[in-house]
Amino acid sequence: MKREVLVFRQFQRKGYSLFACLGREVIISVLSVATLSAAKAPNVSDEVWRADSTGHVREVYLSDVGVTGSRAPLATSQAARMVTVLSREDIAQAPVQNVNDLLKYAVGVDVRQRGALGSQTDVSIRGGTQEQITILLNGINIGDPQTGHNSFDFPCQLEDIVRIEVLEGPAGRIYGTSSLVGAINIVTNLPQPLQRRGEVNLEAGSYGYAKTGFTAMLTSHHLPLTTHLSSSYARSDGYSHSRSGNLNTGYSGSKAFYQGAYDTSNLHVNWHFGLSDREWGSGTFYATPRWQADEQYEHTTKLFASVQADLALGSTESSFIRDLQSPSFHLQPAVYWQQHRDRYEGYRDRPDLMPYNYNRCDVYGLKINSYFDSPLGRTAIGAELRNEDLVSGNLGEPLFRSRHISGTDRDYTLGINRTNISAHLEHNVLLRHLTVSAGFVAAKSSWSDMHMTLYPGIDISYDVPLTNHQTTLKLFAGWNTSLRLPTFTEMYYKLQGYAADPHLKPEEMQAIEIGAQFATPHVEAKTTLFYHHGRNMIDWVMDTSQGDAAVWQSVNHTRLNTSGIETTVEVKLPVLLRLSYTYLNQDKKLETGLVSQYALEYLRHKLVAILQAPLWRNLSGRLGVRWQDRVGTYTTFSGELCPYRPYALMDARLAWSQPRFTLYAEANNLLNNRSYTDFGNVPQPGRWVVAGVTWHLGKMSR
Repeated sequence: MKREVLVFRQFQRKGYSLFACLGREVIISVLSVATLSAAKAPNVSDEVWRADSTGHVREVYLSDVGVTGSRAPLATSQAARMVTVLSREDIAQAPVQNVNDLLKYAVGVDVRQRGALGSQTDVSIRGGTQEQITILLNGINIGDPQTGHNSFDFPCQLEDIVRIEVLEGPAGRIYGTSSLVGAINIVTNLPQPLQRRGEVNLEAGSYGYAKTGFTAMLTSHHLPLTTHLSSSYARSDGYSHSRSGNLNTGYSGSKAFYQGAYDTSNLHVNWHFGLSDREWGSGTFYATPRWQADEQYEHTTKLFASVQADLALGSTESSFIRDLQSPSFHLQPAVYWQQHRDRYEGYRDRPDLMPYNYNRCDVYGLKINSYFDSPLGRTAIGAELRNEDLVSGNLGEPLFRSRHISGTDRDYTLGINRTNISAHLEHNVLLRHLTVSAGFVAAKSSWSDMHMTLYPGIDISYDVPLTNHQTTLKLFAGWNTSLRLPTFTEMYYKLQGYAADPHLKPEEMQAIEIGAQFATPHVEAKTTLFYHHGRNMIDWVMDTSQGDAAVWQSVNHTRLNTSGIETTVEVKLPVLLRLSYTYLNQDKKLETGLVSQYALEYLRHKLVAILQAPLWRNLSGRLGVRWQDRVGTYTTFSGELCPYRPYALMDARLAWSQPRFTLYAEANNLLNNRSYTDFGNVPQPGRWVVAGVTWHLGKMSR
């Protein structure tokens, strides 16, 4: 008798479900789980595709983890674009207190820290700047068009995050405008069916640091509803003093996050709401030799809300090399809103010396994506409408009617509004060992009468057939393009030694990359070679030959070429060892006397080593070392031109885990290196020790 093969695509909450399997061969098909490996960076699908065919196979849809490396979700084996994934396990085991610090361990990411605890950190990819990447929360662009300095102001905490996806290189056809050199997507967690659990966390450490937070995950027994709630508060006295003896890098901040979902076999809806309120001493963050203020201060508030849906319509049994059965058409609409307010004080509590700078930026967005299957492959098509509105005390054009600044006796008198529209089309050809993903994004902005412009791209991957089925070798290559509109700060900031240009052109980038990914049960390795060619690249430069009259000016470079290599090797035994290295070279040279603030201050070398091991019983340890060498110079307060020097930092973590609680101790900058700097004239903290406990409440169904 010929046995019928069942391939499950969705588990049902039925007491009799198991009996349907009796007497049959059962295959749980391609249940993909995002792993921590930066070397294993394929995208993992929201759809499951059957890789093997044994006679007549009946398949049922099973949803699983998705990692976005294309507009249309593809399975791991079919990914054409490589995506670096930092998993929940990696997040939990790293000696970090925020997302910014965690990204320091990603091989192609440059994290330049001004203040501790994520108060202000600039994150870039492959030699770009913090303005040139797209930051997303569950696939929604939460980047701030006012300035990239605010982009990493997340309303969620580390405990809410299930994984972080890093897409390196231009990503215009995947994430739209702003993703000039890459994108970072933060994915938060939702409970599994019948799961109810919570966590309470307490931390304390150096420099008066303290934090408390909780998370709760609930599901309904009667309705397909899930809920995720979290909140936290953190504070620190700061690690440095001003010339007058005052602490000038203190921090305090609160976060609240709510996520809900409604999930049936053909409809998935999720919604988010987040609040982040932070204030910190900015020390010398924006000081210049001409303006040596060392008691700057900033207070920001961010609100975020979104609703997303995935509607599956119809079904198909198309067969194009890799037999596919799934809903034939997916419609994925989303609507979102965010508001970012900030108050900047050039002299803390001294508006008489310098009036406070107030800004409020509202972003409204509507986007829709769809994808469908045919004998020719999988096709995605969609569009996005995004309105960005800024009212300010010093950025933009004069308003027709001023708006009152809540809680003050002042008004917003300046502002700018622009609407960006984009449309995308992508097609994926899927053969047994070969995937070709090609498409484009068409973008237009109301700012400066920008015309609709196409930015195409193509990615190819090939799985080399090997006799050993436990060993895989994937070759990949891609050519992609993208653009970025200037931020409002780059266009209009004109205070204390800065002179912006409102007529800046959009930046444009095209890039090629080739690489290989190799994996065995115990060893994984990945190497990528890439070349970026940028036009009209935006940077702040200063002509030091002007002496005391010199100011920072925003300008378009005519071109900027970046080439580099990234490689990662990971050995997974009882002890995990990972080594990553990045080399970059940029060939744009400034004229004599010009100093760059961003674009030509890049990491030429970055080496990361991670060692993780079980130590004794429930005790585990993790050690991370980073060495980096930055190209560029900065001018000291005494007027001396100083090059950035290489430095190394070591971080460590010990954790004792029990079913009901986890005790841990962490040390950042374990060797107390006080001579390093990410930005000129901004001192960094020495050794920072944190100890904490997390209580695990409730039960988790598995």
